[in-house]
Amino acid sequence: MSSVSNRRREPYRLLGANDSLVPADAIMTREQAEELVHRIVKFSKADEISVNVNSNYQTDVRFAANQMSTSGAVITGGVGIQSTIGKKHAFATTNDLSDDSLRAVVEKSEGLAKLSPDDPESMPGLGPQTYLPVNGYFDSTANLTPTDRARAALTALDPARKAGDLTAAGFIIVNAGSNGLGNSRGLFAYNRSTNANYTLTVRTNDGTGSGWVGAEHPDWSQLNFAELSQRAIEKARLSRNPVAIEPGRYEVILEPQAVGDLVQLMGGSLAARTADEGRSAFTKPGGGNKIGEKIVDERVTLFSDPQDPQLLGQPYDGQGFPLSRQVWVENGVLKQLFYSRFWAQKQGKVATGGPSTIKMAGGTTSIDDMIKSTQRGILVTRLWYLRPVDPRTILFTGLTRDGTFLVENGKITKSLKNFRFNDSPLFLLNNVEAIGPAVRIGGTEQGGPIVMPPIKAKDFNFTSLSDAV
Repeated sequence: MSSVSNRRREPYRLLGANDSLVPADAIMTREQAEELVHRIVKFSKADEISVNVNSNYQTDVRFAANQMSTSGAVITGGVGIQSTIGKKHAFATTNDLSDDSLRAVVEKSEGLAKLSPDDPESMPGLGPQTYLPVNGYFDSTANLTPTDRARAALTALDPARKAGDLTAAGFIIVNAGSNGLGNSRGLFAYNRSTNANYTLTVRTNDGTGSGWVGAEHPDWSQLNFAELSQRAIEKARLSRNPVAIEPGRYEVILEPQAVGDLVQLMGGSLAARTADEGRSAFTKPGGGNKIGEKIVDERVTLFSDPQDPQLLGQPYDGQGFPLSRQVWVENGVLKQLFYSRFWAQKQGKVATGGPSTIKMAGGTTSIDDMIKSTQRGILVTRLWYLRPVDPRTILFTGLTRDGTFLVENGKITKSLKNFRFNDSPLFLLNNVEAIGPAVRIGGTEQGGPIVMPPIKAKDFNFTSLSDAV
């Protein structure tokens, strides 16, 4: 029996300078995950059982007040089990992978299922599937040492300390893990991945300026920490002593992070069901949906693709449904919406996966060129605390944060107080004036693999001022 399938996950522990590589038993191999799934399925007395197995090794460095605060590692893992009896189903979890524990949690899920109401939309489990190959696991990420992470953090700490008037705080999180998914119908899926995420806030000591940067990638070597840290430092200095201007509709230059914060939210609105039921921005007046209609600027193409080298997402969803390249918007035209298995069956359509990754194709205009071409507008670093207002237009409200600037006659002239805004990704993408190169971003509220370009657009709706830095 494999060691990983019999042990509890280790608690958080501090790392020593010589620790390196992922521990040998931290991440389940395909063979280990498949053996564990088969073992659990044999315990089942339900009509169907599905099993989700996760294992992960996370290391991190946290720093604040210009000092390192923690360097740690944690091995986590567990099993989620769903038992189905007729149209009833229930879910139970455990992180104890001994046979006694697994048998008990299977029985628990079966007992809960018997008490559950019928699910009228219950679908039978999938049988064996074929998945796209995705290589999202990088040794450059998995094999990092605490020294590697500390050196990355020092790209922010050293210049902040030397400056004397800046304070840096940040978090570097590195994950290496695997997921296995199987059921009693013979389905088995497995994916192994790594990810490195860096977020940094630099504040001026007078309390008036703040700069922020976020980035992530499965491949640690793709992150230029020195460049990222310098960007946040420059933003902090530039954003000192902000002034207020009247809210209203302005020409905006949204950096990739700000674009991703808002445009990513389109993903959840791309469901065919909500459109068919008249609850969506993609509902056609009089019935039906807007597939085939132009909905945004013709320069806009949005797609999901687990194999895209900037995305490298898991090639299946939580039910084991295969995910492939899906183009949602092409040259401004709505090409498709996603169908759940239930809704596809009801509507006589083919089921598709949802947008677990999302990318907007980029253009060629740099942010500097966007600034140079702007007579009067606002440059936004990122958006924050976004909340829905109207799902029928994908209207959201939120705040700007960590670097908002007035652009006049082709130059940044003032740091601005932050704004509250009310706007929709559909409105934004209909008002596009220029698009820049697309980059992988990190730090959105929704999370996930996101690739977005900077955008210059007209008539962005700033509704009020905020005193928050």
